[in-house]
Amino acid sequence: MLETTTTSALHQHQNFPLLSTAKSTPALVIHNYNLSISKKRKNPCFHSLSCSDYKKRLQVSATRKQQQEQQQEQQEEQKLLSGLSDQIWNGKKSLQENGSDEATDLGWLPAFPYALFASMFNFLFGYHIGVMNGPVVSVAKELGFEGNSFLEGLVVSTFIGGAFVGSISSGFLVDKLGCRRAFQVDTIPLVLGAIISAQAHSLDEILWGRFLVGLGVGVNTVLVPIYISEIAPTKYRGFLGTLSQIGTCLGVIASLFLGIHSESDPHWWRTILYIASIPGFILAIGMQFAVESPRWLCKAGRSDEAIEVIKKLWGPSEVNRAIENIQSVIRSDGADLDTSWLELLEEPHSRVAFIGGALFLLQQFAGVNGVLFFSSLTFADVGITSSALASLCVGFTDLAGALSATYLMEKQGRKSLLIGSYLGMTASMLLVVSAISLPVEKDIGNTLSVLGTTMYIFFFASGAGPVTGLIIPELSSTRTRGKIMSFSLAVHWVCNFLVGQFFLELVEKFGVASVYAGFGGFSLMAATFGYYFTVETKGRSLEEIEMSLNPNFLGGNK
Repeated sequence: MLETTTTSALHQHQNFPLLSTAKSTPALVIHNYNLSISKKRKNPCFHSLSCSDYKKRLQVSATRKQQQEQQQEQQEEQKLLSGLSDQIWNGKKSLQENGSDEATDLGWLPAFPYALFASMFNFLFGYHIGVMNGPVVSVAKELGFEGNSFLEGLVVSTFIGGAFVGSISSGFLVDKLGCRRAFQVDTIPLVLGAIISAQAHSLDEILWGRFLVGLGVGVNTVLVPIYISEIAPTKYRGFLGTLSQIGTCLGVIASLFLGIHSESDPHWWRTILYIASIPGFILAIGMQFAVESPRWLCKAGRSDEAIEVIKKLWGPSEVNRAIENIQSVIRSDGADLDTSWLELLEEPHSRVAFIGGALFLLQQFAGVNGVLFFSSLTFADVGITSSALASLCVGFTDLAGALSATYLMEKQGRKSLLIGSYLGMTASMLLVVSAISLPVEKDIGNTLSVLGTTMYIFFFASGAGPVTGLIIPELSSTRTRGKIMSFSLAVHWVCNFLVGQFFLELVEKFGVASVYAGFGGFSLMAATFGYYFTVETKGRSLEEIEMSLNPNFLGGNK
């Protein structure tokens, strides 16, 4: 572009009438000279010259003047060329610098510490899931409700009830406070609940403690995927999004590992519950140094802060494009910090809320909690009689699946990984049902049952678990992301409670094979639902996804 402009300017400059002006100069000089002659003839001091001498002298004078003007013209042209060449050089240099900025990819490393730190909230989620798995017998014995299956179940269901309330309230918190402050508020029930549970001396105290812990867990299960999806660079959002599943797995493994000692020490459960309060203090302080979501900052009218966060996480070259896209969707969808639940009944929010609720319903009815509960009995059939050791095997299988998801999420994409995961879970359940129902040798049947259970857990952790938590905030709009995630996780906790409450009754009434066949059927339904109702979000920014799903935005551009 600059080179073309320079060539055109030079061409026009060469057509300037400088030379023609020089050619007309001799006539003017002769005219002026003749006038001076007529005056000078009246002067006695005038020395007469012939006409031919006059003409020769005038021609020499005109030629010299023409040469001087041509030299001056050449000097001006050289100055023009020099100036334009400087412009060309500076323009090319600027383009090269801009090009290098556009090509700069800061990668996942700048956002990684913040995503990792946020995933530690899910570490507490996993820890509190597994912390009562072994010690619940010791808790019941010490607090006086040993052998009462209803009260033992109430301890578990109280935790789930708190999580339901927490997930419903989290949408309001993230809209009003932003993710960073909401995380810090969330540490209050997590810390208090752990301490109250640890020092409990009655059933009421342990129930209150478990409710508060569940309240905190319900909030962070909503906040973690929202926060990570909003701070992660588009190219690495899938990879960073799987950290939440890894955090959950590590929390389960840590609690199960610490719980092994409870088999020999009946009071050990208090210690491991006190330990659960320590990460809460660390997270509350650490989030003070974390960045806020740039999307929320823009929605709150703090664009200058959003620009600094984008520079830090995504690079300076992404600032203009990111801010423009975020502001575009805010102008189209509104910038209120407090949204109404009724907005989830409007398009396109209702469609995303339906997908989110359906995915979590199918995830829970696919039986992951039932399979995890029954896995200790399955492992006992092959000689692993320690329930804690069996649970650790399950935990490490879960972790292996989550680690594989970090690679597959961006390689295969969300939709194909979700479908493939549920198909793998369907095949795993079919393998377990065949091992139980078909007339095979006991050792072979037990081995197939363990293999099917392990495959099921691995497939869940590599797709159905992390993808469901990631794809919903990706599909949600900036305006209603908090509310949609709150609704979806509320469905999750309700279905979680129903499966936990009725699983054993269904097993007693219909048998393990029939219940597992039902889990396989729901897994197949989930794969079918994912094929027809979900869209691929890999490699697309949250704003691009929202623009493609929002008819108001598209209509505004027409």
